[in-house]
Amino acid sequence: MTMPSPIEPPRDCPRCPRLVAFRAEQRAAHPDWHNAPVSSFGDSDAWLAIVGLAPGLWGANRTGRPFTGDFAGALLYETLGKFGLADGTFAGRPDDGLVLNGAIVVNAVRCVPPENKPLPEEIKACRDFLKPDLARLPNLKVVIALGQVAHQSVVKALGGKLPKCRFAHGAEHRVPSGMMIVDSYHCSRRNQNTGLLTAEMFEAVFARAMELKG
Repeated sequence: MTMPSPIEPPRDCPRCPRLVAFRAEQRAAHPDWHNAPVSSFGDSDAWLAIVGLAPGLWGANRTGRPFTGDFAGALLYETLGKFGLADGTFAGRPDDGLVLNGAIVVNAVRCVPPENKPLPEEIKACRDFLKPDLARLPNLKVVIALGQVAHQSVVKALGGKLPKCRFAHGAEHRVPSGMMIVDSYHCSRRNQNTGLLTAEMFEAVFARAMELKG
């Protein structure tokens, strides 16, 4: 079952002037794209949350679904399927019928940033959406953070302390609530093409999350 967050940014969210301006540029250039904040996607009873950086310009910003429409999503959703966390076939479209079971995919920043690089104040502003999005999941036990920016935002959203929770691929962190965070390199095209992240490395993170679930 997919349930929209009770606190999602409005389509014309005004919080971050730079992102508002970039969104307006994309709406003018691509009027048939989503070009708006991207909501979370997945199971309202999820025990696992995967938190990414932000919508990709040609990915979620175009399609309206996290990690859908660009290179990064293929490995993510294929891996979710291997672990029984997704049903259906991922085809890179929001209407491909893919359904997540026990998992939800969220972005730390909901609007596409120029060059895929949100500013610190934009990440902080969007934490007002990330925090309640995670808090609304009654069965959440594990969060996989994709990349350092997502890691830092998740730690802060869950009440952890960054000096005690340093990012590293495969690192594990327990926050005061008892919830676990597991870090992974982001499944971006660049990280995959350079070998910084392999499919085996990525799957190992999910295998560990399954173990932590208990």
